[in-house]
Amino acid sequence: MASITPSYDREGEHIGWQVAVRKKGYPSQYKTFRTRKEGEAWASVTESEMVRGVWRDRSEAESTTLKECLERYLAEVTPKKKSKGEGWYVKAWMTRPIASRFMASIRGKDLASEIRAMESEGKSANHIRLHRAVISNLFNVARREWGMESLENPADLVSNPKLPQGRNRRLVDDEEERLLAACGEARNPWLRPLVVVAVETAMRSGEMVETWKQDPTGALDADGKHLQVKVSTGLLWENVDLKKRTAHLPKTKNGDARTVPLSSRAVAALDALPRNLDALPRNLDGRVFGVTYEGIHQSYVRACRRAGITGLTFHDLRHEATSRLFEKGLNPMQVAAITGHKTLQMLKRYTHLRAEDLAKMLG
Repeated sequence: MASITPSYDREGEHIGWQVAVRKKGYPSQYKTFRTRKEGEAWASVTESEMVRGVWRDRSEAESTTLKECLERYLAEVTPKKKSKGEGWYVKAWMTRPIASRFMASIRGKDLASEIRAMESEGKSANHIRLHRAVISNLFNVARREWGMESLENPADLVSNPKLPQGRNRRLVDDEEERLLAACGEARNPWLRPLVVVAVETAMRSGEMVETWKQDPTGALDADGKHLQVKVSTGLLWENVDLKKRTAHLPKTKNGDARTVPLSSRAVAALDALPRNLDALPRNLDGRVFGVTYEGIHQSYVRACRRAGITGLTFHDLRHEATSRLFEKGLNPMQVAAITGHKTLQMLKRYTHLRAEDLAKMLG
């Protein structure tokens, strides 16, 4: 039987009821409630679980906040991940109101509420999906390794938002010629060769050029501006072998290294790039393209405008390149080895084949 005794503060005022549950084979459990009725209910459930052999110690989960677990996760789990991007989402969760809640109190509806808030903030479906994945993995780790076996994973009760259909924008008619001509007129000397390599290799922008993004924690620098964090260094000359016609990418978006074969057109574009210290603009750090994505983006937008091309993003060039690989007769495994896509479903979202080209393959 549980023992229930009144609890008093230092002034002798009655502040609640302390409940103690003791059963052989289990650690003694103590908890204080405002009313005797709440204490009796808790004691009844606890004793019943012990009798049935399903009791789990909830003290750790009831006294640890989500933010504390996020901090531990960031220190112990994230560094072991191949992809370092997860840390941004962990830090972003620390800034949300739910972070102050105790782990045991977080339910599916609480996570669903946060997801709705993110949607109202204009965050994309994929952005929210990655946020949910962090919470799901954190709860699983807490249950398995941090003594919180009693936890239920709230992410199991919340579905991912539906991802939008993959874009199907491709270069049509003479758009490629017009785009390259406009890129050749740009002040930025890196734009045209970058577009050529993108269309030939299906490499992501972050795999080719240095990329920065705003720190998701919202941290500010000494001047009150948002801090920027480097996402990628871009393609390095030390990883390019023009004789073997390969470009090695030691770090990619999905965390796996891969080596990309280079077409003769891609080799020609790379071979023409400046590589000595006297070249302008100077490229002293070994990068193939001495420009950041931010520096190339506006040049690309202006080039599209000069060429009279609308609705063609830089990332669409990766779609175009992937589709061309299939149209050349490569099978899904071969294409995936080049592009870095991990599943056929991912390839289907990015690949849009022209019916007339497929007809030619049929003979």
